[in-house]
Amino acid sequence: MAYAAEAVERAMKRQEVILHGMSGKYTWWQVAEILNVSPRTVRRWRVWWQKRGYRGLFDRRRQTPSPKRAPLEAVERVLSLYRERYTGFNVRHFHEIARREHGVELSYSFVKKALQEARLVKKYKSRGRHRRRREPRACLGEMLHLDGSPHAWLAVTPDERQTLIAVVDDATASLLYAQLHEVESSQAVMAALAGVIATHGLPQTLYTDRAGWAVHTPKAGGPYDAQRLTQVGRALERLGIEHVLAYSPQARGRSERVNRTVQGRLVNELRLAGIRTLQDANHYLRQRFVPRYNQTFAHPPREATSAFVPLGRVDLDQILCHEEERTVGQDNTVTFGKVHLQLDRQTGRRTCAGLRVLVRRHLDGTHSVWRGPRCFGRFTAQGTARKLRPVEAVGPVDAGQRAHRNLGRLLNPAGVHSSHKAATPLFP
Repeated sequence: MAYAAEAVERAMKRQEVILHGMSGKYTWWQVAEILNVSPRTVRRWRVWWQKRGYRGLFDRRRQTPSPKRAPLEAVERVLSLYRERYTGFNVRHFHEIARREHGVELSYSFVKKALQEARLVKKYKSRGRHRRRREPRACLGEMLHLDGSPHAWLAVTPDERQTLIAVVDDATASLLYAQLHEVESSQAVMAALAGVIATHGLPQTLYTDRAGWAVHTPKAGGPYDAQRLTQVGRALERLGIEHVLAYSPQARGRSERVNRTVQGRLVNELRLAGIRTLQDANHYLRQRFVPRYNQTFAHPPREATSAFVPLGRVDLDQILCHEEERTVGQDNTVTFGKVHLQLDRQTGRRTCAGLRVLVRRHLDGTHSVWRGPRCFGRFTAQGTARKLRPVEAVGPVDAGQRAHRNLGRLLNPAGVHSSHKAATPLFP
């Protein structure tokens, strides 16, 4: 088998330098340094040259192909798969799907190099060594990251932008909640909190940015007003959850990296599945994407004990809501936004006019009016009165059944999701 020109040049250089060493012009240490090999390798080359002549200086391994080389048909199949069906996927995501769905057995490194050589994906400069600034928390539920990511998530409708509300556990990097909403609002954030609390319990700390739903900031870029709580801030305070704020994107690097990873995967998967509506996209997130994401990226915590606290006898529906104080009008009505709520006559009162009451708009769109622990009425989203059951008129009772029922109605408006059951542990 003929040698390549580069192999011939290397053999000629070795011969020339070894001859200088044999003549005494260079020491054998100098010969090894010039050829950038060890003295032992130089001695071995000298013996081969003396026994076999010039051909003894060639690297004979280059005469035969590697027994581990990939078949040409397998490489062409991988390139065709990516070009015809998975264009836009990042290499690791494509490699996972190719192994799972198409039985590809090539390694990730080989597939990445093949795609780069074919110019189907870009080559990126190495970022250098990863340096971790802070160790993750030790227990599941000790700290959660909540963030909203606006993006054109539905590739089949690129002109529309949605917001992904994601909740990530700091100790395990697991995705506890992920749903698409029209906008990043207090209601969307409360729905995320309700889903996590109903499934896992109350976390110790919630880490977020300084969005408008999180804190009131009188001056852009300035300090926030700690005395003036937002609706989400009020709910977190009543639930006893510590709220930690980030002052820069770098400070919430973990949630930003999760958003980047989800963007690189979810957009392509939704496009491949032909999903066009938020309802179908959220069903895909719950049933397929989040379980696969956690299977790939989540890891067990350092300590097995969970920091989540059971909800207990807390009516979550009366906390995770929009709550404002109002004065009852002379006609016994309360105005909340554009909705007029007509109060019925209350036992023991001739009239409710002039009373200060709390009006709550719940996550499912319904309203309720409260004075202290007593409920003066419950209403639909349009303001139509609903008949109170005796237990509802007295005030909050056992939260477990009511919160789970309301959350089931909120998270499953079209019956896509089954009723809530006991939470399945992430790491049994």
